[in-house]
Amino acid sequence: MNRMKSRTSAVTLAAFGLATAVTLTGCSSGQVSQSANQLPAVNGTATTIGNEKAGVDLRNVYLRAPQTRDFVKPGTMVELLFVATNKSPDNPDKLIGISSDAGEVLVNGGTTVPAGGVLLVGTPDGQKQTLPRSEDATTSVAMVALTKPISNGLNYNFTFKFQNAGEKTIAVPISAGEAPRREGGEAAAPAPAGGGEGHH
Repeated sequence: MNRMKSRTSAVTLAAFGLATAVTLTGCSSGQVSQSANQLPAVNGTATTIGNEKAGVDLRNVYLRAPQTRDFVKPGTMVELLFVATNKSPDNPDKLIGISSDAGEVLVNGGTTVPAGGVLLVGTPDGQKQTLPRSEDATTSVAMVALTKPISNGLNYNFTFKFQNAGEKTIAVPISAGEAPRREGGEAAAPAPAGGGEGHH
C-alpha cells in the first residue's frame, strides 16, 4: 500500500493511465506560473519537510473526490494534488514515495523537484495545466486507490518522503472539486454531483 509502483490490478492501472493521459499536457516539465508560489486558493494542507533553508515546501495538499453519497467507497480512484517547492537553490530533490492508510498512492510522471523549482502534482480547480517547457518545473499526477471509505469534512494521514528533505506525515483534507456538492439532481454527466441519497 505504501509503494509508488503499483501492485493493483491491470484494470485499475488501465483506468489510471487513461485519466493521466487526459490530465497531462506535456511530458514532465513546465514553466512555473506565478500562482505556484502564491498562497493556495483551496484550503489544502501546507507544511515544510526538512531544513527551512534547503528543505521542501508542500502547499495546497488535498484530495479531489466528488462525493454523491455519505462516503466515497473503497476501490474508487481519487486524485491527490499538491505543489512541492525545493528551497535549495543548488541541489535538486526527488519524491521517493507517498503512503497512506486511506489507500495506495500511484504516481505517474516526473518525481524530481528541480533546484529552486517545483513539482506540480495535479491541476488545482480553476487552473489549466498548459505549461511551456522549463527546467524549473516538473509535472505529474497522483491517484489514490482507496482501501477504506473517505468523506468530505475529514482529514486523512499521508506520508511524503523525499530523497534529501526526508519524510513527514500530514493530515490531508478532501475537496469535492468544482462539482456541486450533493445538491439534488442527477444531471452533471462526467463528474458525479447528484443527490444526497446517492444512486448509481
